[in-house]
Amino acid sequence: MSNLERVYLRAFAVLTAIVAAGSLLVPSSVQAEQLPDYVVEEFGSPPEIPVGAVSEEVAAAIEAAFIQSIEQGQWGPEEQAALQVVAVSGDPRLAWLVSDLMRFITNAQLNAQLVVAAQELLQADLGQQDHWGGVTDHLIAWDIPAPPDYLRIKRAIFTGLIPGWEQIFVEGDIDWRLVSWGGVLIDDRAFDTTDEPCNCIPAADNPEVTLAEEATWLDDDDIVFGVEVNGAYRAYPRQIMEVREMVNDTLGGRDLGIPYCTLCGAAQAYFTDQMPEGVDRPVLRTSGLLSRSNKVMYDLNTYSVFDTFLGHAVTGPLAEIGVQLEQATVVTTDWASWKTAHPNTTVLAEYLALGRDPDFRNGRDADGPIFPVGDVDPRLPVHEDIIGVVTGSGGAVAFQRGAALLALRAGQVVAFQNVRLVLEAGGIKAVGKDGEDLGSHEAFWFAWSQFHPGTALWLGA
Repeated sequence: MSNLERVYLRAFAVLTAIVAAGSLLVPSSVQAEQLPDYVVEEFGSPPEIPVGAVSEEVAAAIEAAFIQSIEQGQWGPEEQAALQVVAVSGDPRLAWLVSDLMRFITNAQLNAQLVVAAQELLQADLGQQDHWGGVTDHLIAWDIPAPPDYLRIKRAIFTGLIPGWEQIFVEGDIDWRLVSWGGVLIDDRAFDTTDEPCNCIPAADNPEVTLAEEATWLDDDDIVFGVEVNGAYRAYPRQIMEVREMVNDTLGGRDLGIPYCTLCGAAQAYFTDQMPEGVDRPVLRTSGLLSRSNKVMYDLNTYSVFDTFLGHAVTGPLAEIGVQLEQATVVTTDWASWKTAHPNTTVLAEYLALGRDPDFRNGRDADGPIFPVGDVDPRLPVHEDIIGVVTGSGGAVAFQRGAALLALRAGQVVAFQNVRLVLEAGGIKAVGKDGEDLGSHEAFWFAWSQFHPGTALWLGA
């Protein structure tokens, strides 16, 4: 039996039926802030939201249903009654706790019982499919506040069911409401031991590379993520990155951490050297957690969590000293174009794909995000490809990739303020007014727009 199967079995053992019981309402409440019309159209209007502490009765029920049940590994009449107290409390904030617990449930009967509690708290019909996703999408879209003492309770749920996150769930500049389980365990293998198997998404440290002419296993139309540092070029094939999702590498004399979020179509490259004095090079790993369908990465040395999309530490020692990783450009292109433009390129060795060749983009993710993302900026479809860049002044701009590529190939100028796109080895990168590299990358619109709310958007002339 695998560790993951044991996790599920333990989750099943912890939870059972809901029975009726009374509760004490919290009368003080406020209306949610005015939501955009598109949110109300898709999700409806949110319920009133209580403010302040919960009643003593509800607090005791939370302790019994969400903490003691996990710690004791059992669910009896006391826990059943406690969950019903939570369900009828009239406090939509508590639906976050129900959502957190639902994420670990695959048994249809148990899931249905938790759905009843969530629907009562949110006063919403969550439909028949993907109940956990429905609950969480509503919570995110409505921006329902977290309940009091949320991190402590959430930490008890997550670390009680899956060990390894004890140093991850800590205070910091992170919205813990949005963090969910990605369905895999944490990769906590020591640096440079990544050839050892793990029950995780296996990062690759110091990966073996070959010359372009030796990479006969790659077809010309295979997608690669190209990176250039100090005149050295390297291709990271998507087949490998969809298996590994994280590479710690050295190129052109610089150390790099390269996360690939299959769920948001984004390969990024961060410089992980030139740290403040006394700080070791961050070794980036996959935590097994997600934030609005974007992977949550952390530093193996300090267990500091990073915002994967923005590159800054949000918890732990690295957050305390304000570590912000500088981003290098990643060019998404085909292998033929990359090796033609850069014949001296190196490329990751075939064995790093571990004999697998998944195509998540055109398979698993073809119908949209498979994890909750809440509301999405309606200016583009959720899975529209964009080229995103953060300018020197801190502003974010996204270029619709398809329109930009057609315009550039036609010899047209594609620019927004001081940001200009140029063709690079069959792909696109962003440069500044003097031609300097701005550290751009490709991503799905839903991911870019949620991490850069209010981003400028170029749609073509």
